[in-house]
Parts: sequence; structure tokens; C-alpha cells
Amino acid sequence: MRLATFNLLHGRSLSDGTVHAGRISAAIADLDADVLGLQEVDRAQPRSGNIDLTALAATALGARTHRFAAAVVGTPGERWEPWHSGADIAHPQYGIALVSRYPVRRWQITQLPAAPMRSPVYVPDGGLLLLRDEPRVLLAAVLETPDGEVSVGTTHLSFVPGWNVRQLRAAVRAMRALPAPRVLLGDLNMPAGPVRAFTGWKPLARAATFPAPSPKTQLDHVLVDPRGAAALGRVVQVRTPHAPVSDHRPLVVRFDRAASS
Repeated sequence: MRLATFNLLHGRSLSDGTVHAGRISAAIADLDADVLGLQEVDRAQPRSGNIDLTALAATALGARTHRFAAAVVGTPGERWEPWHSGADIAHPQYGIALVSRYPVRRWQITQLPAAPMRSPVYVPDGGLLLLRDEPRVLLAAVLETPDGEVSVGTTHLSFVPGWNVRQLRAAVRAMRALPAPRVLLGDLNMPAGPVRAFTGWKPLARAATFPAPSPKTQLDHVLVDPRGAAALGRVVQVRTPHAPVSDHRPLVVRFDRAASS
């Protein structure tokens, strides 16, 4: 089984700043993931050509199941508001997604509130800006794999130090309501050491993922709850390929149950 997480940067390429469906499809297909968590995902957004990035990723992987979970309605960096039930598929939305080659028995969505204060963030074209934090969301599913149930969640946490820890703990609590083994994929906006210290969950890969051209730090993680983790098998491969889109590298982890026996 291959699990992967990828912050898409709404499909934008750093080489020319454009969003091209062919590049996104090629990047996703190269991962060959059985389960893929995506962050910074657009739906019905003019800036990404109104491409349904979640459906595009599912097609690229030949995945039977996919789901998008919006965190905001509108466009980050422009006008937006927290997601609400009155937003339909015609409204521009932004959030996360989970794509699976396995059937899903159950979905779970957990809202993770935004930090209540503006925080300084360095923007390459704008310098240091005080930005309003966006609400976040955890999207989790109980998957029916050939080896039994596996619970997988994905999220994209706040850039605000401390607040992202609070969100991470809330995400872990929500995941523990699902059956083991449990895996959390995502851009957690913190390195592996604090992630393990604040959750007790085990990082399954130590590899720099950001910035994509020359990674220096790991913001993207695949975590497993130690309780029930043995059922997944042993990690036999970790990849961080340089994709033609995004400012993050995807993180791919392959398990082999036979290798652990």
C-alpha cells in the first residue's frame, strides 16, 4: 500500500506561475498512491481555470473514491469567508481532499477553527505581511483495504505557531474515534520533532519537503497512531519526487505487510 500527501498550491507551477491540467495529472500519476491526501485544493476557482482538482487527481490515479472538504468560500489572499452550508458547487472554494483506490465505509469531517489573531507571514512578492488566518478542516475516511479496515485522514494546519499545535491535537482526538490502524497525512506547518512530541504519533518518514526546488525543512508528514500500527506492515520506501507543480514536494510512503512478518 502506498500513502501520499501533497500540498498542491492549487496546481500552480513555479516555473511559469500557471495552472495546467496536464502537469497536475502527470504529477499525481507519478505518485502511484493508493491513498492520497491533498492540501491547498481549489474548486470552481477562476485562478485555477475552474478545474476540479480533486476529480482530476482521482482520474490520474484511477481511484474509485474521492472527496473534497472546503475550509473557505472565496479565494485565499483575496476575498473569502469560512465555509458554510449555503455554499454550493458553483461558489469558489478552497480546502483539502482525500483520494482513494479503496472503497470508503465512512467519512468524517472535523472543523478546526482559525487563529483569532493576524500573524506575520513572509510573502515572496510582498515581504512581511500581517495575514488573517484561515479556518482549517480534517477530512478522514475508514477505508476497506484487502488487509482490513484502515482509517486515514488529511489536513492542512495553520501557519500560526502554537495554534497549529492546538489544531493538531484536535485532529488526533478526532482520528482516535475511528478504528485502528490510523494514519494522518498532511501539511502540518511544523517539523517532525514537535509533531511527535505533541501527539505521541510516529512519523513514518523523515524527509525535507519544502521549498520544492531545494527542500530544507519537513512540513508534510505521514503519521501513524502507535496503537494498531503493526497491522500496516513495515515502511519499505519513502519518496519526495520533484513535481512540476507546487512549492512543496509530495511525500510518498510505501508499506509491505509481508516484509514485517
